[in-house]
Amino acid sequence: MFDKVLIANRGEIALRIHRACKEMGISTVAVHSTADSYAMHVRLADESVCIGPPPATESYLNIPAILSAATVTDADAIHPGYGFLSENANFARIVEEHGITFIGPSSEMIATMGDKVAAKDAMKAAGVPVVPGSDGAVKNVEEAAAIANEIGFPVIVKAAAGGGGRGMKVVGSPADIETAFTMARTEAKSSFGDDTVYIEKYLGTPRHVEVQVIADGKGNAVHLFERDCSLQRKHQKVLEEAPCPVLDNPTRQRIGKVCAEAAAKLGYRSAGTFEFLYENGEFYFIEMNTRVQVEHPITEMICDVDIVAEMIRIAAGKPMSIRQEDLRIDGHAIECRINAEDPVTFAPSPGRVEEFHAPGGLGVRVDSALYAGYSIPPFYDSLVAKLIVQGRTRDEALMRLRRALDEMVVSGVLTTIPLHQQLATNPSFVEGDYDIHWLEGFVSGS
Repeated sequence: MFDKVLIANRGEIALRIHRACKEMGISTVAVHSTADSYAMHVRLADESVCIGPPPATESYLNIPAILSAATVTDADAIHPGYGFLSENANFARIVEEHGITFIGPSSEMIATMGDKVAAKDAMKAAGVPVVPGSDGAVKNVEEAAAIANEIGFPVIVKAAAGGGGRGMKVVGSPADIETAFTMARTEAKSSFGDDTVYIEKYLGTPRHVEVQVIADGKGNAVHLFERDCSLQRKHQKVLEEAPCPVLDNPTRQRIGKVCAEAAAKLGYRSAGTFEFLYENGEFYFIEMNTRVQVEHPITEMICDVDIVAEMIRIAAGKPMSIRQEDLRIDGHAIECRINAEDPVTFAPSPGRVEEFHAPGGLGVRVDSALYAGYSIPPFYDSLVAKLIVQGRTRDEALMRLRRALDEMVVSGVLTTIPLHQQLATNPSFVEGDYDIHWLEGFVSGS
């Protein structure tokens, strides 16, 4: 097992990784920008190293600084968390070349799954259902029009190296294909430095369902069932639940088996997530995330598995501690992403936290690095806490969620707690009657 792990991240996920390491008897190194000098993970880690000024490009995305920190502290592994460099194949490769273990998949696997076209081809070969669309990159407008006419409108043009909704354009008719294709390529080039795009069938009212897998890179893989992540705003997830409220057990077992077998066939190593659009009883692969997900706690709650610890074990060459036949769904779990934002306009609300009270009780978990007196910096993502609840049934989980939201106190800054309180009592959400477009209509009042 590792002696020391450097945590190449910040906020709640850095604290989450620190906790897993400490429970495994592993020392931790926190790297941080000058803006995070008093962050909770920095205060709790065994060692800390300042790696640069507040801008992420000069600190949390600064590969030489992170590697220098690992070298001077004699860290033998790096956990990237999510975001920042977690899915940067070049970072993983450089870490490997420096004789330090990257806690995640191989750099080659990250590169493959980071290219949406290559990922789709790999999934087809592994037997995973994909959205109808182009077989690869679309080179010009004429080719785009031909493919769109073949699969039928509406279609969506997507950046191959994209994410977060950038480089994506929905096309409703042949008259719009040229403009959408040009705009998608321009946006992709600007956002990712790569103007490669592809085309898929646009699904009207799908749910976003994802399957969590863990694999050891030696042909062994398990699935930890699925999560429903359909409540999204501008392609960013807001609330997730597990299991998906509209799937029956035979369906979830079928898609879980497909994903586990694909991970094994690909030689995948570490935790990973297969993301799908689900509509009319069919699953369509959209991407694979080669890292721990923000929403991993709801899977941990219903499966009683420490996903971060499993990632560390596998990276250290140890066998997985779980078998598929031992995994069962225990109740229902819901996660609310609490952001430091205006709950109506969604404008960021950085600043000093005057009071912080985390709710508690049976079946309640709060993943957060907040504390009273902490100043939320304006330089990073506005996620400041994740409220996770579990109940024996979905109805019990909803009741527990409402109670926990009422208990939670974050003063001094605005947060999205009021939005989640509205969602928790909304009839459509309570009935599980929603899709990936529902939340946009809800927050706009339409």
